[in-house]
Amino acid sequence: MKEIYLDNSATTPLCEESIAAMTKAMGVFGNPSSLHTAGLAAERLVSEARSEVAQALGLRSVKPGQLIFTSSGTEATNLAIRGCVYAKARRSGKIVTTDSEHPATENTLRALEAEGLTVVRIATRGGVLDMQQVERELDESTLLVSMMLVNNETGARYDLERVFTLAKQRNPQVVTHCDAVQGFLKCRFTPMSLGADFISISAHKIHGPKGVGALYVSADVLKQRRLVPILQGGGQEFGFRSGTENVIGIVGFGAAVKKGMSELNGSIAKMTSLRDYALQKLSALGLKLNVPMGATAPHIINVTLPGIKSETMLHYLSGEGIFVSSGSACSSHAKEPSRSLKAFGLSDKDADCSIRISLSADNCEDDVNALVNRLENGLAVLIRMKK
Repeated sequence: MKEIYLDNSATTPLCEESIAAMTKAMGVFGNPSSLHTAGLAAERLVSEARSEVAQALGLRSVKPGQLIFTSSGTEATNLAIRGCVYAKARRSGKIVTTDSEHPATENTLRALEAEGLTVVRIATRGGVLDMQQVERELDESTLLVSMMLVNNETGARYDLERVFTLAKQRNPQVVTHCDAVQGFLKCRFTPMSLGADFISISAHKIHGPKGVGALYVSADVLKQRRLVPILQGGGQEFGFRSGTENVIGIVGFGAAVKKGMSELNGSIAKMTSLRDYALQKLSALGLKLNVPMGATAPHIINVTLPGIKSETMLHYLSGEGIFVSSGSACSSHAKEPSRSLKAFGLSDKDADCSIRISLSADNCEDDVNALVNRLENGLAVLIRMKK
């Protein structure tokens, strides 16, 4: 039985280019901080990968500290948020975010709330930012605005350009952070087009290896010293992220980015066409499609099943060789219904009966047809079992 992978928002298969680059890098064993030839060879590999990632973000050149390699998108987000807040001698001011953030952001902000900071969450009903609330909340007391570019469960593409521009108008000293883990190489953007001071990205969402992420830092933040490290150690990554660099993983990241950029236009077009085809087919089954009212990313589809829990259908489809998700992989063991889906407007029951289908450019119409066919069979079997 052919297995069909449709859970690319959780992670993606490694591309051949990434595997080849990492295999070659395994022969370069030096520590990038060492000054001898072996160390310099490793440092060169890291620098080359850094340039590839920087170029993909629209940077002609990368200055020291402007692109920091981390262990994950989660660490990159923690460094941006905590590193910004802790850079202030007096930790006062307001943080503005959304009510549907990834746990990397939401749980970090909850911890800061426990330390006494004020956090305001903007409503995202229907996958659209409540701009009236944004207008009310952004003011001169706003310290940080941290929002995701693409919602990892619904595919909603939030209008960060508008929010970040307004934030800077209200307070020129505000720092803006974009979690672009689900948007990187899926949507076209640059730090300049977004107006972002920080951007978090991850390798394993773009056919690179797990265990590698990166944080973009604006020149203004570096100049004003608005970022401090949250890990103490040897001062690697320009003093912002201590710990010996994961050279092999970083090389794989760079190779995946290089390939992704070379195919970007075609990949986006293919995923968009495939998503539209899938929505048409899923609609014919009578399923509730949770399509954002505003802009959407090309690779994420969320549907609500008629009275069948998502976990039950997930296991049925898995037995049929079809891999989808019940939501964010980082929250798959949570006992509560998805925060993002409830913020979108779903009831607890509907949120508990929703599945996420996430595509890559490696998928095709035959994959969608197989999903729809086995989903239809699964609904018939599972509904009959409930009676």
